[in-house]
Amino acid sequence: MKRILRGHHLLCTHGFKGMGYSPEFVHKMAEIVEDIRNDDMDFPIQVVQTFDDACGACPHKGKSACEKSEDSNNHVLTLDSRVIHHLGLKPGEVYMKSELINTTAQKVKPEDLDHLCEGCSWLEYGVCKDGIEALRKKELA
Repeated sequence: MKRILRGHHLLCTHGFKGMGYSPEFVHKMAEIVEDIRNDDMDFPIQVVQTFDDACGACPHKGKSACEKSEDSNNHVLTLDSRVIHHLGLKPGEVYMKSELINTTAQKVKPEDLDHLCEGCSWLEYGVCKDGIEALRKKELA
């Protein structure tokens, strides 16, 4: 199995609590999150700055861009770029899940999300920061 995830979804998976844009999106994201959080599974993930496995179930997915709002596609591309840069990754490259989790735990602190995820509608709920904190406690213990 290989997953394709956009840069910012690499962080979303750690704080996901069942909120989303539609029941279909929530279901798809829950499947992805279950695989990411399963310590018994390791698999390749291609990191992208475009539609990924989760986007396929999003009601805002247009033919070639996010259509949630006039600026939404630029916004998600900016989020992807910030996260990919912060983690020291290369768009299009394939990494093992375990490597991405370790890198995220080492390089991302909860307060980093204020910049990395600036403008994200889910940031205000605090679940993402909680998820990153839990990841760091688990991986860096």
